[in-house]
Amino acid sequence: MPASPSSVDRIAGAPISWGVCEVPGWGYQLPAEQVLADMHELGLTATEFGPEGFLPDAPAEKAAFLARYDLRAVGGFVPVVLHDESHDPLPEVDAYIDACIAAGAGVVVLAAATGADGYDARPVLSDVQWKTLLGNLDRLSDHTASRGLVAALHPHIGTLVENAADVQRVLDGSKVGFCIDTGHLVAAGADPVAITLANLDRVKHVHLKDVDGELAVRVQNGEIAFSDAVPQGLWTVLGTGSVDVRAMIDALEGNGYTGWYVLEQDLMLKNGAPEGEGPKVDVRRCYDFVKDALA
Repeated sequence: MPASPSSVDRIAGAPISWGVCEVPGWGYQLPAEQVLADMHELGLTATEFGPEGFLPDAPAEKAAFLARYDLRAVGGFVPVVLHDESHDPLPEVDAYIDACIAAGAGVVVLAAATGADGYDARPVLSDVQWKTLLGNLDRLSDHTASRGLVAALHPHIGTLVENAADVQRVLDGSKVGFCIDTGHLVAAGADPVAITLANLDRVKHVHLKDVDGELAVRVQNGEIAFSDAVPQGLWTVLGTGSVDVRAMIDALEGNGYTGWYVLEQDLMLKNGAPEGEGPKVDVRRCYDFVKDALA
């Protein structure tokens, strides 16, 4: 797994912390130049790619763009339809792998997309659809490994692998590794530390989020949509919410994890470009928290 032996150099940024997201109508989308300049100014040395269209499409141009800001590429988030037997996800994942290889990135973060825009609802799968999903996960995991990279499935609100029961079904029926997202798992009613400790060999990548516990319960109960909870502050600065982020880091570091910690406090900029330093203020606080936890 590609990571520097220095703890600080294993912390990466993510454009979603600046409000850059693949969901149509999510909010104001800051330009890549500003986001990457902010990352560089904060001292971050690596980032995930962000959604399609954020960086140049051509793999070599994508790599060159990141290099302008002295940023390494980690890889990134690829929502893909896995449960439809009439749809082959391999070509789009393979194209993403091309971009990762060109930029020196090593992780393909898969999400089991529903096929609809956004993350406010998801269908119930039949056993046949689950079998197709699990088979595709193994096929993509093997193919990614054959090209020298790691595939990691991201349990995510509003996808087909969201909560503890979904995660267990994947653990039992597939060999794919996981991207543990502390926030999305807690918001779905799962315990990321317990899942991690029980499956250390399957953890390949980590997204660090903290959560407003009261809002998370309202999302779980269906009282508020995910897309409405985010601008109300569902994700908080690390160390200020209901997730024991430090316990998560301690558990991973104490058991030999050498991969990335990606700072991901999903943001929605509903009122246009922010004034002042904008999202950089909260990212700095998150970065300082993780540096202290890894010290």
